[in-house]
Amino acid sequence: MTELERKQDRAPVPSAWDYAPAPEARDLVQLRDRYGHFVGGEWLEPRESYTTIDPSSEEALAEVGQASSEEVDLAVSAARDAFENGWSGISPAERAKYLYRIARILQERSREFAVLESLNGGKPIRESRDVDLPLSAAHFFYYAGWADKLEYAFPNRQPRPIGVAGQIVPWNFPLLMLSWKIAPALATGNTVVLKPAETTPLSALLFADVLRQAELPPGVVNILTGDGRTGAALVKHTGVDKIAFTGSTEVGKSIQRELAGTGKHLTLELGGKAANIIFDDAALDQAVEGIVNGIYFNQGHVCCAGSRLLVQESIYEPLIGKLKRRLTTLRVGDPLDKNTDVGAINSRQQLDKIKELVASGEEEGAEIYQPPCRLPEKGYWFAPTVFTNVAQSYRIAQEEIFGPVLSVLTFRTPDEAVEKANNTPYGLSAGVWTEKGSRILAMAQQLRAGVIWANTFNRFDPASPFGGYKESGFGREGGRHGLEPYLEFE
Repeated sequence: MTELERKQDRAPVPSAWDYAPAPEARDLVQLRDRYGHFVGGEWLEPRESYTTIDPSSEEALAEVGQASSEEVDLAVSAARDAFENGWSGISPAERAKYLYRIARILQERSREFAVLESLNGGKPIRESRDVDLPLSAAHFFYYAGWADKLEYAFPNRQPRPIGVAGQIVPWNFPLLMLSWKIAPALATGNTVVLKPAETTPLSALLFADVLRQAELPPGVVNILTGDGRTGAALVKHTGVDKIAFTGSTEVGKSIQRELAGTGKHLTLELGGKAANIIFDDAALDQAVEGIVNGIYFNQGHVCCAGSRLLVQESIYEPLIGKLKRRLTTLRVGDPLDKNTDVGAINSRQQLDKIKELVASGEEEGAEIYQPPCRLPEKGYWFAPTVFTNVAQSYRIAQEEIFGPVLSVLTFRTPDEAVEKANNTPYGLSAGVWTEKGSRILAMAQQLRAGVIWANTFNRFDPASPFGGYKESGFGREGGRHGLEPYLEFE
């Protein structure tokens, strides 16, 4: 044995590889102790408040306002005044300048916003940094480009703004959903009263400072925080001309009943139970990455998550084997750690819902798999989960779990895959994995879903419309289609 071989033989071999902690700097965000409501370009001291927390540690972050019906009235009045006395009358090119400014400021302050999204929402910083912030800025850039081109977007029609838009956004993508709604509303000449989700209000409150930097005229965008009572007051307010809601199907149905016969414009983007369909000719390793991205991205807190996996029987065993091995590599933990793949569940209420549905799956006979996973002691956590031997009738195959839980079913033929995929009250999204382009097109024609991805999942672009069928809502956000819900035509 040579000297070199003897040295190599004595070299220690690590028993396991792991990642050293790589936390993002939390001090990028300077939080106030207390926030009011942003109305008419000014901060309004709230009459009532509550505490918003970090779901990964249950640590209090700030006191925020609980808007009353009187405060909703003040915000709607400010939006109406701004609409009638300036914003709807300025040139579209001038409106575009404000949107471009907002987009650039979001880019400049992207690290600050990314940290805040992860602090208040629990999602991994990699996702906030690489997905939420770039897409938020991109939506403002995109709709800034449309602001002075509406006559080309809708030829032979005369578009005009609706008026005051009441917008209610969910807690899973606080800043991104805000951007999806505010950008087209402003581009088309409307003013806005926005209500962020009760558990994740801080991104919207920081966005108010972006509006100040961009010198947006007072009252064009107003931000009220609060729970469902605030949202209900906004929906019922007679001074609101349009409601745009993203959230649960149950609340969406309630809003639709409330607005029936009022003449208010309404768009709803609601729940989903998307089928991710894997054919036997798919590239399995690529498909596994798509499955993981489809259901474990943002802890499964995604309305279009691929929560039902439909696998062709001939590849079932090798695919599930690869998927389980891949799950063992997912890192669950601190959302501000750049190595984290799965962060914290957004709230205690959501964690309880996930646990209840997972327990029902076990009781009904599905087989559960969770990789070895050490969860933090504080905060709200749930390990990535896969259910096999799932029947169509099981609750976990029918109800939206909105967590990191995947239900696996099998199929033999494309027709059976279509039938199982469409056997749901929802119709928001779907995925198809196959090397045959003709099969992709054939499946897309038959699947009742608003968005269908081919050999990928959870890919978004500002120019592409997004929305659903059936109990997943109606109306579209994104693309040229996203302008129409904020316009009336003469």
